[in-house]
Amino acid sequence: MPNIKIKTAAVTDAPVIAALAKEIWTQHYVSIITIEQINFMLDNFQSTAAILRDIEIGAVYDIAYLDGEPCGYSAAVPDETGLFLSKLYVRQSCRGQGVAKALMRRIEDRAKVIKAPRIWLKCNKNNKDSLTAYARLGFSIAYPCVTDIGGGFVMDDYALEKKC
Repeated sequence: MPNIKIKTAAVTDAPVIAALAKEIWTQHYVSIITIEQINFMLDNFQSTAAILRDIEIGAVYDIAYLDGEPCGYSAAVPDETGLFLSKLYVRQSCRGQGVAKALMRRIEDRAKVIKAPRIWLKCNKNNKDSLTAYARLGFSIAYPCVTDIGGGFVMDDYALEKKC
């Protein structure tokens, strides 16, 4: 049984999360989007500064540790429709060991506390592994969405949701 611990991130953890993001994104997304878009998204949405901005506006980050080493993270922020899961990422070497499930339990607990009717997220339409993982976690596709994120890039996603 893997030794998984989840902790709510403090602002001092932002560089650890940003380093995890860089490792995970450059491994996972290179077959889905261009390296230019990966770098743009890391700089604008996954950097230490971006994580600190997220925390300032109410996002709660959790960091997962597997045998004492940081191995994944999530971020969620309440909105008018429920709880938006903006980030859920696990290192490639740590997948399949229950880390995403442990992070998801933490998100579900948070949703119960705020009485959110649903948890929702966006996932790239071509991110088949993640779509499969989200389905196993109880999410279903709600609708397709394309979002202009600047820099000449768009996110071509599905919005997924899980009723609470």
